[in-house]
Amino acid sequence: MFTKYNILKFKYILFISIFVTLSLPANSELSVEEIIKARKALFSKNYSIAKKVQTFSSKGEFEKAKSLMIEMSENYKTLIEYFPDNTKEGFKTEALPSIWENKDEFNDLMKKSSNDMIKLASIIENTDDVKASLGELMWGNCKACHSKFRAPH
Repeated sequence: MFTKYNILKFKYILFISIFVTLSLPANSELSVEEIIKARKALFSKNYSIAKKVQTFSSKGEFEKAKSLMIEMSENYKTLIEYFPDNTKEGFKTEALPSIWENKDEFNDLMKKSSNDMIKLASIIENTDDVKASLGELMWGNCKACHSKFRAPH
């Protein structure tokens, strides 16, 4: 369950997310290079966070894991805005053309990933199999995106 401390952390994360969103220039004001680098950095950040979520969850440190899950959820929502048509190529993007060819599917996957992180935060303490829950609700979305929308690396 969410305690007062968790609610305060959630409010803080929400405040920071809104602040950052409002203080950054709109994507249309960013150069193609800035957009591609920002999205790569955000995906990289989510991967780093996911590894921490895995570690905290496996140690039973669910409160730490939950706050990171919420951060990942917000990052997935933000990522939807980082794929305008003019960013299909260049600056070592690993994004495949299938993102723009199947834009609704990609956006739906980002929304699902965001929602699944919130779901994971709500069940992680009470699940019978932490590893399976992480596999289904976190790593499964990473794999789905990489297999269809990211160039092999």
